[in-house]
Amino acid sequence: GPAELRRYLARLREAGLAPRRLHLLGAEGSALLLHPGLARRRLAAVLRARPAPFMDVSAGRQCPALCGPAEAESIRGHLATLLAHLGAAEAATTGPVSSSEVVPAGWNLCTIVGVLLGYPAAYTFSVEEGAENCLALTPLRVFTVQASCPRIRDGLRVQIYSFSIPESLCAELKEVLDAWCDELKEAFSVQNDFVDLCILSEVVSLPAVAL
Repeated sequence: GPAELRRYLARLREAGLAPRRLHLLGAEGSALLLHPGLARRRLAAVLRARPAPFMDVSAGRQCPALCGPAEAESIRGHLATLLAHLGAAEAATTGPVSSSEVVPAGWNLCTIVGVLLGYPAAYTFSVEEGAENCLALTPLRVFTVQASCPRIRDGLRVQIYSFSIPESLCAELKEVLDAWCDELKEAFSVQNDFVDLCILSEVVSLPAVAL
């Protein structure tokens, strides 16, 4: 549970392995470990983004599409609520590890987590239709971020993260993707744990896609 995680994080900090401030966010029985400043910046960036970078992949759709204005505004409302929650939680805490709980009424946690992970666009779907989606056999462009980590071992390449965007939506999301790429390169340039950043992409089609 959250209490055990907080104790574990405290021990990591004592060992010098978690120097930054951390926040433990509970939601529907899950626990998300966040760097609060980074999480708030990512939420704020998505709230500013145009077009709204939310991709509707509900099972009832024939193909993926960007969310319409009403649905996008609803998602923005959820993100704004979370942004305010994190700001208030951080302001109320002086310790290195803080924690809080949200009740995500009506939220799609798949969308929320995609934003918090820093994906330039996040999937969403009608929760009334269940967790199924319309991505089966749909061409998806998969972006993979890799880098070398000489602090662990010379020549070791690691995958930092990956995400997908339906190929049919890449043109509409070009500005969002370009901004993500530029911001990633900038963030990479001001750290020294990883070197040789590489952003790969390929198009795949899968018989089923789990979100």
